Order: sequence, then C-alpha cells, then structure tokens
Amino acid sequence: MTYRMRNILIAVALAGFAALLVTFYISNYKKSVQHSRASVTVLVAAKDIPQNTTGADVIAKGMLKTEQVMRSAVVPGAVASADQIRSLVATQTTYAGEQITNARFGPEVQQGVPGQLSATQRAVQLSGDTNQTLAGIVQTGDYVDFEGVVSVDFGGSSSSLTFSRIAVRNLKVLAVSTASSPTTKITPGGGAGGSNSAVLLRMTDQQAQKVALVYATARGSSNNYWTLLLRPGLKSQDSPNSVETPFTLLTDGIAAGTLRIALGIGVASQAGGH
Repeated sequence: MTYRMRNILIAVALAGFAALLVTFYISNYKKSVQHSRASVTVLVAAKDIPQNTTGADVIAKGMLKTEQVMRSAVVPGAVASADQIRSLVATQTTYAGEQITNARFGPEVQQGVPGQLSATQRAVQLSGDTNQTLAGIVQTGDYVDFEGVVSVDFGGSSSSLTFSRIAVRNLKVLAVSTASSPTTKITPGGGAGGSNSAVLLRMTDQQAQKVALVYATARGSSNNYWTLLLRPGLKSQDSPNSVETPFTLLTDGIAAGTLRIALGIGVASQAGGH
C-alpha cells in the first residue's frame, strides 16, 4: 500500500467517525429538546393563598388546581402532590396562577411568635405602667432599648450606690397589650408603678438575664426603676456605653470652681478667714 493510499484511508475513517459523532449529537439534542418540551402536570394556586394559611385549608378550600406546562417551565421545588403541604403552613403569599413550591410552605411551628425567634433568641414579656412600656406609642415591629436605675447596697445605707445605664439595646417589639385592649393575646402581669400595660420583647438569653435582674430589683422599690426607650425607625445609632451616678450627674459639664461654690467648698474657708 502506497503512502498516498494510506493517508486517503485514514482520512476516510476520520470523516466517518466525525459523521457518527455528529449524528449522535443531533440525536441526543433532539431527545433533549423533546424532553424539555414534554408536558407535565403541576399544582398551581387557583386563588391567592395568604401567608399563614394552613395546607389543610388550602386543600379544603379549593385553592389548588392542576395545569399542564412544559417540563422546562417547571419551577424548582414544585410540589407534585397536595399531600406534600397538608401538614404545612404558607410562609409566604402565593398568588393565583403561580406554581406551588416547597419554598413557600414550612412547618407550622415557624409561625406566630416562635417563627420570629431563632438560635439564642427568646421572647420575654414585661409589664409596667404606661410610661415604662411606652403604651400607646410603641408598636409591634418597633425596636427599643431597656434602661434600668438600680441601687446597690455594699453593706449599709451609707455605702449604697444608685446608678443608671442602658442594660440592653435594640430589642424588637413582638406584641403590645394594655388594660384598655382586652382582645390582645398577651395579658399584663404584675410590675412596678401600678402595672396596666405589657410588652413582649425579643432578646437573647444572655440579654434576658440582665433584664430579669433589673426588672426583679425594681419591683416594689421606690429607688429602682426601669423603662423602655424607643429607637429611631431608620439609621439608629448608639452612644458609647456609660454609667450615670449621682456624682457623675452632679459633675458632668460643670467647671471645678462652679462646683466648689455649689458645694460650699472654699466659701466657708474664705468666710472663716475674715
């Protein structure tokens, strides 16, 4: 076999192999297109499904219907059977015509107050007078700080210290209740200052320890007090942490000479010298 003939045979073989590859690719491509265009049955919302609607109600109230759509149009996580959401609850609103997906349904425990808590977060209810709880001002969804005024006895009345500081910051208000709103879900309990208002706050378990200490110390004491501070709705900022005492309150921003005069220091010595 001549060199030229061998090259011709190799070229023919390669051309045939390339033709087989092209044929194989075209065949698979056609199958893929046909597969993606095949119609499948999906569940869609027959009407708007509001958030917090249970799966059982969705089924019982005829909020579902089936439709045929191309396989390529099926939404990721689409629910194939109504039984898949029967024991769940809608975590988001699904609008009429939208496909039903797992992403918009979850366990019922995720709803209500527990649904607004995660990890180390806890819900703590405080009751106090209307000034302490900002009754009529603070609303669900607002954020507040918790400030306490506490007297610490170091062994005798002469060695006690009264101080004020913001114990914890940026607590979300989960619910509010007042004596004039008996239909609310939380009920005011006992507290300082003639309690007639309550507020449910979200805080971490460590923050709850601080709040509980101030709250318990303030009950029935005229020297101890706590109150909520409403934070700005947008772009709130915090000053550096500080502690205020009677001494810092007396001396803050006051010139030394003015302070001595106010305390009678130096005046009495000058009078004795005449």
